[in-house]
Amino acid sequence: MSTSEHGQARSNLHRATISSLFGSIIEWYDFFLYGVVAGLVFDKLYFPGENEFISTMLAYGTFALGFVARPLGGVIFGHFGDTIGRKKMLMLTLLLMGGATVAIGFIPTYAQIGIWAPILLLFFRIVQGIGLGGEWGGAVLMTYESAPQASRGFFSSIPQMGMSLGLVLASGVVGLLSWKLSNEAFLEWGWRVAFLLSGLMALVGGYIRNHVSESPEFEAMKQKAALSENAEKTVLPLVETLRRYPRMILACMGARMIDGVFFNVFGVYSLNYLTRELDLPRTSALIGVMMSAILMTCFIPFWGSVADRVGKARVYGLGALFASLSAFPAFYVMQTFADNIYLVWLAIVIPFGIFHAAVFGTMSSLFSSCFDAKVRYTAISFVYQLAGVVAGGLTPIVATVLTDINGGAPWLLCLYVLAAGLLSVACTRWIARHVPDHGTYAYKGAAGSAQTSIS
Repeated sequence: MSTSEHGQARSNLHRATISSLFGSIIEWYDFFLYGVVAGLVFDKLYFPGENEFISTMLAYGTFALGFVARPLGGVIFGHFGDTIGRKKMLMLTLLLMGGATVAIGFIPTYAQIGIWAPILLLFFRIVQGIGLGGEWGGAVLMTYESAPQASRGFFSSIPQMGMSLGLVLASGVVGLLSWKLSNEAFLEWGWRVAFLLSGLMALVGGYIRNHVSESPEFEAMKQKAALSENAEKTVLPLVETLRRYPRMILACMGARMIDGVFFNVFGVYSLNYLTRELDLPRTSALIGVMMSAILMTCFIPFWGSVADRVGKARVYGLGALFASLSAFPAFYVMQTFADNIYLVWLAIVIPFGIFHAAVFGTMSSLFSSCFDAKVRYTAISFVYQLAGVVAGGLTPIVATVLTDINGGAPWLLCLYVLAAGLLSVACTRWIARHVPDHGTYAYKGAAGSAQTSIS
């Protein structure tokens, strides 16, 4: 590679990384904002009732519907991302997410328009889910496919920081509004401000993404297919994925379980648990989750870099094991020392900010390495989003039920987290036996200088 080509490749990698991170922050801000507000506002304004448990369940039901819609978004945008290109699909997903979030900020309450209020909320929540369903895979692949083999774990972990930064932003905005406004003002109009901010961020994100080049690995794949004299008949990416990788799809979905379950227990349900079961102030609970996300932002690229050295599956598997085991001491501290807010924060920060970061920081590169470029967008989106329906969308509901039937005690919930973790560890071990970690070999020098020409 010439010096000019080397510089151009490195410049494109940096642009792709920045744009993927910024766009990912916006997407996750939109999605998590709904989860944060669901248990604090929507149960009161859109699903009012005398039974607080039922109202909360209905609010989390709309949260779950967003996850149900994500596989549809993954299939749609994955198909066109594998056939047309990654960049164009990322522009569309940003438009869908930002537009739906702004629309939610304008929906009148149940008291104002009756049944149409929850119907509109459900509709735009589904639109949100479709947008995010296509966003994650494209953002990850723009960096994964632009990076050299030896550092793909690190670079593909950077868009994953958008999740924690989006949660920081969502929790921070809601927490600031909750702190500055009275409870009446927050419920009346304050929460809407957080949703309307998404429109401004989407405009900035769209501008940044418009100035990024297409993934070089995707372009190379398309050129090779165009020049091939023996090109096979075009097959739908989803059909080809299911035909070529049936066991790998199931293994990746199983490995994904701990991520969805753990995040939604500590990042979403914990807000409801702390405020409803332990009577902690709403702002204090939000601060705990926000501090966890800040720490996670630091550890995600750290674990991505470690994965390049010791192996993606190894870091992911150990992260899944420690995360699932940590639920027991974490909830014990929350329940036993509820009057000590510093210990409560610590019980959230360590498991969520460190152990979960090992899982989420390496998941993008681990899953991407399991499939070739021809179907990679479709495959990782399908895996991530379909598993997320059970692992993510249903978890707040399951957590609420398990805690409620156990009289407010969290131990059944902790067993649920542990079961998800053990399943993920077993599936990760299977992946490690069937997918060689070329990035680790390249880091050790076995792959030659061609693998590290952009570093």
